[in-house]
Amino acid sequence: MPRQAIATLSLLIAVAAPLAAQKSAMKHDPDKKVVGAPLPAGWMGRTDDPEHRISAAKFITMGTGFHVTSGPAAIYWSDKYRAKGPFSASATFQQTRNPSHPEAYGILWQGEKLDGAGQSYVYFLVRGDGKFLVNRRAGSDVRKIIGWTESAAAHKADAKGVATNTLSIDATRPDSIRLKVNGVQVHALEGAHVGSTDGFVGLRVNHNLDVHISDFAITPKK
Repeated sequence: MPRQAIATLSLLIAVAAPLAAQKSAMKHDPDKKVVGAPLPAGWMGRTDDPEHRISAAKFITMGTGFHVTSGPAAIYWSDKYRAKGPFSASATFQQTRNPSHPEAYGILWQGEKLDGAGQSYVYFLVRGDGKFLVNRRAGSDVRKIIGWTESAAAHKADAKGVATNTLSIDATRPDSIRLKVNGVQVHALEGAHVGSTDGFVGLRVNHNLDVHISDFAITPKK
């Protein structure tokens, strides 16, 4: 076989391998069927997969916080939580049971056009194995800013799958955005790299999770 043909075949195999692995993972861990409920007043939601409606996940008010049972991975936002200028934000997440493999939850910010094709936001997540992640979404494109990184600050899930983590975003300074897990800074994003922090601040819960969210707040800098 000519070398060029071999090189082309090798490239096709390299591209197909991760796609096949992704499809295999989805086949073995499909989105669970969840009986949905109307979103709390003033809240909106969107699933990652356009073929799934937000009613395939459940986001409700519970006590003084919220409770999410998913279903497909989704984001949630409200006009009540929109930043303009320097701000800080935080929320406490309690994973209540084990997913079939580590799945993530956390905060999004810089949210714009979240209900349209031009959606954009940055998100900061943590998962039950004690790792955190930062990504940026623009439309259907997702760009990795910080890949899954282990941090001693993140609480790992116990044998029952229970873990509680407080995630915080400090966007009060122009030089950087400081990201914290349980009060400990785990990373700082350069302000010049991130750009304006104006936009919706919301919540993200990946698929097949049961998570209680409390103390979600956004505080403008005085």
